[in-house]
Amino acid sequence: MLYDAPATFLLLLANGFLGVVTLFFDSSLVGRWAFRPYQVLREKEWGRFVSAGFVHVGLAHLAFNMITLFFFGPFIEAQLGSWRFLLLYFGAELAANALTMWRYKDDPKYSAVGASGAISGIVFAFVIFRPWEPIYLFLIPVGIPALLFAFGYVALSIYAAKQGGGRVAHEAHLGGAIGGILLTLLLYPAALGIFLRQLGL
Repeated sequence: MLYDAPATFLLLLANGFLGVVTLFFDSSLVGRWAFRPYQVLREKEWGRFVSAGFVHVGLAHLAFNMITLFFFGPFIEAQLGSWRFLLLYFGAELAANALTMWRYKDDPKYSAVGASGAISGIVFAFVIFRPWEPIYLFLIPVGIPALLFAFGYVALSIYAAKQGGGRVAHEAHLGGAIGGILLTLLLYPAALGIFLRQLGL
């Protein structure tokens, strides 16, 4: 992976390293780097748009995001090239936090961390290139076509966001997905033709 997908490798390394530091050595990083829309707007702490993506609240949270990046990242990086892949990754993260800010800008208690927004962008980029590729979810032995997964994912995120979503940042997932689609088409215009051909259009 170091040679075939260097950007994916570096993101895995950075997330893994900072995840371990946060979870086992310095938990204060969560508070200092978390995305807090209310605070970002009033204190102009714009760096939180990016820093929040490198801290996680639990080992399972970190592992799930990194496993997803490990499986989908190299394919997308091969399609886009390393620099465009990084633009997609961080652009999706920014889109995720932008939607979160719009929803929670007046809530002083809201806080979010994790790379889920960026990971959503990578997964939805994969959907564009391979809409019929089966995606396997935990505990479900049958693969779900990527396009069907995408529709279900968006519908669930919209519904959960309207309901409040609990501790899961559904707005970030949805924002990252939208950002991932738009950025893929912007960075690699031929992707639209690839997607349409696979739909038989």
